[in-house]
Amino acid sequence: MNQYSGRTIAEAIEAGLKDLNLTSETAQIEIVDEGHSGVFGLGARPALVRISALATDSSLPADDPAPAPPAEEPNIEPEPEPEVAVAPPPSVEPVAEAPEAEAAEAVDEATRVLELSQEFLQRMLDLMSLQTRVEAETHAPEQAGDEPVYYLNITGEDLGILIGRRGETLNAIQYLVRLYANRHLHYWPRIEIDVEAYKQRRTVSLQKLAVTMADRAASSGKTVVLEAMSARERRLIHLALRDRSDVITKSVGEGDNRKVTIIPTA
Repeated sequence: MNQYSGRTIAEAIEAGLKDLNLTSETAQIEIVDEGHSGVFGLGARPALVRISALATDSSLPADDPAPAPPAEEPNIEPEPEPEVAVAPPPSVEPVAEAPEAEAAEAVDEATRVLELSQEFLQRMLDLMSLQTRVEAETHAPEQAGDEPVYYLNITGEDLGILIGRRGETLNAIQYLVRLYANRHLHYWPRIEIDVEAYKQRRTVSLQKLAVTMADRAASSGKTVVLEAMSARERRLIHLALRDRSDVITKSVGEGDNRKVTIIPTA
């Protein structure tokens, strides 16, 4: 079968039928790859098909008479074979996978996620004509049962453009990288994109702010309302104060104006 390619399956089939002088009724068509347009043109691949002419049955000429049926043979039953006792196969206990093998598999998966996302992010930044370098590492889960965090930190000069207002640009870049990883891995790994460790510094600052505002709410007996934050930053406030018994936290508001309130319990 001949193989043909195109931007879409339809284009590939059209090219093959034209080359072989066939129609869709007289051709055998096999789709090899549906193709993919990619993200920003990255990761794109053409559609592939295989095409050949349909085979025709020419084993008998049209004017030849049909072959005569074979002569009927006498119905002779075969003699029964002597029964032979066969011992059942010995039972085999399943072998549990060694912890070392599971650990090695987890390391391989982490390496795959990091390499895939790091390569895509670096190519995106290169297309933006930014002089950057992407550092990649795996962070242990925050709580038992959570997935590991695949952390990619962008380093370079004058990278404020990648953060944006309240980190909105950085969040958009992170979404694109996660979308690309999902396209290849078929699940959503926890990928976190950072710029010059901006998120790490912001995390420490928010944790300190949470403690200071909680102390103020507890001592004054009045609810303290923090500024509007992203979902990630609100979660950091909740986690920082979840073990305190003198205050509780709640999120109020809608959309971009959603805020954390710190409420004294006494």
